[in-house]
Amino acid sequence: MTVWDRPEPQPRPAPVPLDRERIVAAAVELADEGGLEAVSLRKVAARLDAGPMRLYGYLATKEELFDLMLDAVYAEILPRESEGKARGWRETLRAHARRTRQAALRHEWLADLLGGRPSLGPNALAAAEVTLAAFDGLADVDTVARAVATVNAYVTGAIRREIANLRAERATGLSEHDWQRAHGPHLTRMLNTGRYPALARFVHEGTETDAGTSFDLELDWLLDAVAARIA
Repeated sequence: MTVWDRPEPQPRPAPVPLDRERIVAAAVELADEGGLEAVSLRKVAARLDAGPMRLYGYLATKEELFDLMLDAVYAEILPRESEGKARGWRETLRAHARRTRQAALRHEWLADLLGGRPSLGPNALAAAEVTLAAFDGLADVDTVARAVATVNAYVTGAIRREIANLRAERATGLSEHDWQRAHGPHLTRMLNTGRYPALARFVHEGTETDAGTSFDLELDWLLDAVAARIA
């Protein structure tokens, strides 16, 4: 039985009111501050000024808490009613990808939970429904499944790469530009050996772009490939 199938305990008089929504909100705050390693049922209970044992009435394990936290972020990824429906499968996938990236920049720990087994929370299922429904009548189920899985794999990888760079910047105190400048002499010496001509051309002639621009450009390339496959 999943955490969503198991009902919450009946409210009872207590100095500190509890429900899953409050528990998840506190856990998200902790994760935003210190990553998933900063989250435990004991720490969440302390944040809520409640006894740790009370939380076990709402959650069986820390993994269930992570499931609930992930689904809470999916609520941020879902399109808002005021924005209207995206136009077609391409805009739907692009909007979903961008929203996922924006959510990961707000909650860096999201990068650590993406890409595993499918999330079965109500918000995650709603997000999947919006994405798949955009392909209605355009292709067979298997083609749609491969298309969505391919785009999701790119989004997960791109987000993890970007978050890894942000974490490295904080850990070392070096921005990406500072890191490139510090390691530039070594790379120059290696390229001057002549053993890496293709890499040298890439380094000297390539155009550097910021993470957001690269994300959008690479996403468009992938969506072009999906369009060709559907056609």
